Amino acid sequence: MLEIIREAVHDPDAAWELCRMKKDPAEIVSSVTGLERDEAVSLGNNFKQFPLGCDLTEIFVGTCASDMEKIDILGNCQLSDAIGASIHVCAYAFADIAEAHGMKGIDLYREVRELTEVPLDLDHFGSFGPMRLPKDIIGCQGQCYNTGPPFSGCPRDRIHSRLLDKEKEAIADREEWVKISSSVAVNVSCVQGAQGHAAPLEEAREIAELAIKFGKVVEAILFVGDGDEDLLRGFTAALELGADVFVIEGGPFNCAKNRLDAFARAVAAARILAPGKVVATNGAYEDECRIGLRAGLNAIITGFPKNHHGYMCGYAPGTARRGNFGLPRVLRIIREEVRSGQTRAPIMKEEVEALARAVKIVGPEHVYPEKIGDCAVGDAHWVCLQSTPLYRRVRVGKTAADISAMAKEGLLGDTVALLGGRFVSWVLARELEGYVDRIIISDTDPRVENVTVENLRSALRMDIEQGGSDDLLSANRSDTAIVCSTIPSINRKISLGVRNPISLL
Repeated sequence: MLEIIREAVHDPDAAWELCRMKKDPAEIVSSVTGLERDEAVSLGNNFKQFPLGCDLTEIFVGTCASDMEKIDILGNCQLSDAIGASIHVCAYAFADIAEAHGMKGIDLYREVRELTEVPLDLDHFGSFGPMRLPKDIIGCQGQCYNTGPPFSGCPRDRIHSRLLDKEKEAIADREEWVKISSSVAVNVSCVQGAQGHAAPLEEAREIAELAIKFGKVVEAILFVGDGDEDLLRGFTAALELGADVFVIEGGPFNCAKNRLDAFARAVAAARILAPGKVVATNGAYEDECRIGLRAGLNAIITGFPKNHHGYMCGYAPGTARRGNFGLPRVLRIIREEVRSGQTRAPIMKEEVEALARAVKIVGPEHVYPEKIGDCAVGDAHWVCLQSTPLYRRVRVGKTAADISAMAKEGLLGDTVALLGGRFVSWVLARELEGYVDRIIISDTDPRVENVTVENLRSALRMDIEQGGSDDLLSANRSDTAIVCSTIPSINRKISLGVRNPISLL
């Protein structure tokens, strides 16, 4: 394993081979922790490329705090929605705010869902529903982040305390919280020596099973810890729970001798192991955020003032404290560290809408964890979007089912060019099998084109050819050309000069 890991550092083809292999977490962690920092960064970036891993970079925003007015949390949620940032829901705070306004927590949650359309990411959720915490916890000023590493327990010995009797009062609404959500987070740091910081593993397992029951993405929160044995225990527990997404927490919970090396390696290992291809952080100092983004982070969870995620990411010891407005700072850090490609970094509402269109075109029944060939179609984001009003709002011109129906009627001819070689083209190609003789795949990125053709050839029985990254030539060699991009500006650009292309938008 060490040999192929070292090859994958520099060779995308070796990374693709590793992606398709069955992977043992112990071997992956052992191999990756033996890499130099620059090697870990290169490896993580290779696994942030299509189709090995999600190549988007985004922000999740904590919008709430227990001592916030209802008008403020609603406004914060609407602002996050306007920019296309997923809303990270601290369930205990929703419940506290609702209680202060004479409401049930679930009713406030429903109100937020009615006002917004982006994914809702549920956290701090336990066996009875939203966790309820004592005032000294909900008013925490963030001493552990302000003091800095290493973690040796809460500085004021107050975690993990809960008001279980109050939690039990809301158990009737527990399933409704999960149904409304797009993803659900569980914390596995209890297996990493942080029993005082998180709920027991059995409770995490119960919530993960509930999320899976309702088709929601499961996120596992784990610590960098010592960067080796602690990290392995976290990954192992997360995979056993059925986690799709890994959320790496550094800051005071990064106890490695070299914090930045360990954070880069943790992200790189997570990129290889995350079933849903998405890796985030919910607590990382500014230097960790920067090295993590270089090593392939997809998402940073940040927050509004008073929300604890507002200070947990993007600051340094001595400056991390409650009251910080982390969102603009994290946005700036991402833009300085991540080079924009087809999509902006971080992504905004336009990109989220494009992704929702892609899911609607291919059909939610065909996306992750469903596979074509050796790889799942899409990633955990595709599943999250199915549970949003945004998904219901976006419109498309044609779906994969529509294209298949046209092929059955003989309307497409014998040769079809698919312009754009990402996941939409995968599903279209599979839907066309048996109705056309030849598929030509063209993508401006030769790597995307190569991998798509190789993967489709392994899964389908018809002729699959490369278009040489030449859309016009590919269209001219075919009876029908279909433009597969769901980003309107790119769709229009590809369509220029193509005779009578079929657009899915």
